[in-house]
Amino acid sequence: MSGTLVIAHLAGAVALLLWATRMVRTGVTRAYGDVLRQKLRRALKNPLIAVLAGTSMAVALQSSTAVSLLVGSFVGSGIVGGTAGLSAVLGADLGSAFVVRILSFDLGLLIPVCLFAGTTIFLATERRTWRQFGRILVGLGLLLLSLQMIGEASEPLRESTILPVITGYLAQDPGIAFLIAAIVTWLFHSSVAAVLLIAALAARGVIPAELAIVLVLGANLGAGMIAMALSKTMPAAARAVPAGNLMLRGLFALGAVLAFVTLAPSPALLGADPAAQAIHAHIAFNLMVVVLGLPLAPLVHRAAEAILLRSGAPAHGTAEVPFETEVSALDPDALQRPAEALANATRAVVRLCETVEVMLVRIIDLYENYSQEGAEALAALDDQIDRRHAAIKLYLAEMAASTLSDKEARRVQELLGASIKLEQAGDIIVRNMLVHVRKKHDRELAFTPEGWREVSDFHAAVLANARLAFNVLVSRDKQTARQLVLEKDRLREREKETNEHHFERLRQRQIDSIESSALHLDTIRDLKQINSLLTSSAYPVLEEKGMLRASRLDAA
Repeated sequence: MSGTLVIAHLAGAVALLLWATRMVRTGVTRAYGDVLRQKLRRALKNPLIAVLAGTSMAVALQSSTAVSLLVGSFVGSGIVGGTAGLSAVLGADLGSAFVVRILSFDLGLLIPVCLFAGTTIFLATERRTWRQFGRILVGLGLLLLSLQMIGEASEPLRESTILPVITGYLAQDPGIAFLIAAIVTWLFHSSVAAVLLIAALAARGVIPAELAIVLVLGANLGAGMIAMALSKTMPAAARAVPAGNLMLRGLFALGAVLAFVTLAPSPALLGADPAAQAIHAHIAFNLMVVVLGLPLAPLVHRAAEAILLRSGAPAHGTAEVPFETEVSALDPDALQRPAEALANATRAVVRLCETVEVMLVRIIDLYENYSQEGAEALAALDDQIDRRHAAIKLYLAEMAASTLSDKEARRVQELLGASIKLEQAGDIIVRNMLVHVRKKHDRELAFTPEGWREVSDFHAAVLANARLAFNVLVSRDKQTARQLVLEKDRLREREKETNEHHFERLRQRQIDSIESSALHLDTIRDLKQINSLLTSSAYPVLEEKGMLRASRLDAA
């Protein structure tokens, strides 16, 4: 096989590896993302528990970068402290190392099983969770297949006359090898994919074990660079988490590669073959970072935040941007150009969507950790929604007074209806749910563990449907709209089950259930009402596509 074909096959296999890794992560995020976020948020109270939570989250998502950005957002919003957040990210890096170890086993028999089962599940059901589970299985099958392809594609490289020269040079210059691995990992945006590629090449004898270990250490530096680059638009408090992680990983990676080159220990201490040695070096390094980095986490986080503030990073997020700058999309000069004006109105309504999403996330946090500042900030967001809604309503009214096509007139009514529903959803959060939160705090009420789990899960489902509804409003995709209506029906069934479980606890005379009964039922009712308001954005799309009957969703 010619060198060009070898490189083409290897590039295709690596591309499939990256795509499969992303596919698994996307499936997990869509199906279980909200539940995982809630569980992680609860676990970030203690640094040691935060390490375990971060490890578990990274195994589930197959990405320490995703965990780093998520935890950074928690720290930036004040939900958790910086030390616990950085501890969770250190655990996430260790979790991603375990993922590499799991995927490095000979799992070839699972390839056809995952592909067949995943495709069957995805095509056989309309349930979002099951479809995403099918996506996860297909992604795992493709990931394992890509590793097999990398091994086969790299086999002819053993006979290459040029490759020994390149690997020999890199082996003699570990500093360059270290930097190349860091850059490649950053370009991949996946440390899992980078380390798996290194291990696969080492297993085929393409690169020696000593060089593979140096490359793995470089990949760990690159992994820290990924989250740092992706968080560049976040406020300093949020960016301090990935920045602190990069500082620790960079320091330890440099120290580790210098120690390895200077002391020249035998790679055989890490395993019997080069691939195992590279992977075990990856796990050992991340374990070392956790053990040595935890005591340094408070100091490193403070130092990272101070450096970012000094470099000009904003101390706060965009939530504090004045209202006047947020409604600038409603350009009055564009009213005589309906297409442009509709685009402006859509942008303004999308901002309403984003604010309602923030309010939905914050209200459930207040149920757990009430603060007067948090409650006032939530009420201030509702005031913003009221002002934006009024501006959008007037803008659309002026549009309706001009000459519009039938399609443009329908879109005006659709955006107006969406704006009204979003304003009503904000009112429910502040005028109903925030009242429940204050009552819970003032009267020192507590849900039972089962009751709180039901409320949290119900909230997670509503939040997922809200995001789906916001997508429908912009994309007007009929399949997404149909999925949204189906999810609304499923939420109705979930409400019935939740109420039945609650009444069963009342029959058992559980004290916490009796005391918090009204709070539990009212919260579920308000969440269901919010869900109904937001999912109504699907009906204009389905009606236009002829997918609605007079009283229910068309089966076609």
